[in-house]
Amino acid sequence: MDEADKNNLWHYNTGLKKFANSNRKDMTKAEACLWKFVLSGKQMMGYQFRRQRPILNFIVDFMCKELMLVIEVDGLTHSWENVAENDITRDKLLADIGFSVLRFNDDEILTDIENVNRAICFYVEAFEWESKNHPL
Repeated sequence: MDEADKNNLWHYNTGLKKFANSNRKDMTKAEACLWKFVLSGKQMMGYQFRRQRPILNFIVDFMCKELMLVIEVDGLTHSWENVAENDITRDKLLADIGFSVLRFNDDEILTDIENVNRAICFYVEAFEWESKNHPL
């Protein structure tokens, strides 16, 4: 499968657009907190994130195309074996097209958003360093 880029709209799946729009209107408490306090606008070091973005056959919670980063917010169901296995498959498919995936559980976001913010900042700093020191 081709790498995600502007020529293929980062594998945007128009068939999931309606469902993604519905998800944007009905975010979980943890998703809403991460959006409001960390990712909305360009408050994450100047990078723009999009909510509930359809990529391939998935709707990812948050995506930044400039960073090739997907952020997933995992609720309680993600600890169930079959859901966790699906998450592994999903992360691999996203990695195969060039995305990195960061996962945080609801509790991390709701009780320790400072460290969640810090982890995302570390990713951004590493991405910028790699881009500067090893350009394509």
